[in-house]
Amino acid sequence: MTRLRDNGLTVVLLLLFAASIVGHWVTGWHVALADAARHHQPGLSPWAYGGSPQFLSSVFENWESEFLQMSAYVVLTAMLVQRGSSESRGPDAPLRDADLAAQARKPGAPAVLRKGRLARALYARSLGLVLAMLFLASFILHWTQSARAAAEDAREHGEIALSTFAYLGDPGLWFESFQNWQSEFLSTAVLVLLSIFLRQKESPESKPVAAPHAETGS
Repeated sequence: MTRLRDNGLTVVLLLLFAASIVGHWVTGWHVALADAARHHQPGLSPWAYGGSPQFLSSVFENWESEFLQMSAYVVLTAMLVQRGSSESRGPDAPLRDADLAAQARKPGAPAVLRKGRLARALYARSLGLVLAMLFLASFILHWTQSARAAAEDAREHGEIALSTFAYLGDPGLWFESFQNWQSEFLSTAVLVLLSIFLRQKESPESKPVAAPHAETGS
């Protein structure tokens, strides 16, 4: 029970993810069946739909926007501040991660910090770098699967399909991306601003309930 308590946040989030992607798959399959029936075409099996470019494109389209939001947020909060927000470091606070060579000698410090200047520099930016790589991987998968879906649709209508690389310049791809990107940046900006004046009891994403509005950081 202690292990479950200590990892409860991750466990619940992964369970919600699993339920959501199964719901996405099942409901998307039913939509695809209805669309096939309207065009008097045979419908895909649920397993075939799960591997179809239509489904995979929609999955990675959403993952792409989430990883973009998180990578941008991690990097931007290292450079920019919002006074009064629990999501920001204090504008007048000393730098937390100065002199990492000295901090590497603290008890419990990650061993990688003692591997030299390059290792410290990479590890000090590893969260932003990995999130950016996950965004790039998701974007590439969205792009290639969306290109496959568009090519299938073009062939069904007797049109010439674009190559995968030509599809990179197609407005359809960027329409799919921008409609998600704008919502991610807006929701993040709203969280940053609302956390100045509003509270959530016991949440590390919120300031203490009794904290002054001008206090910055959680």
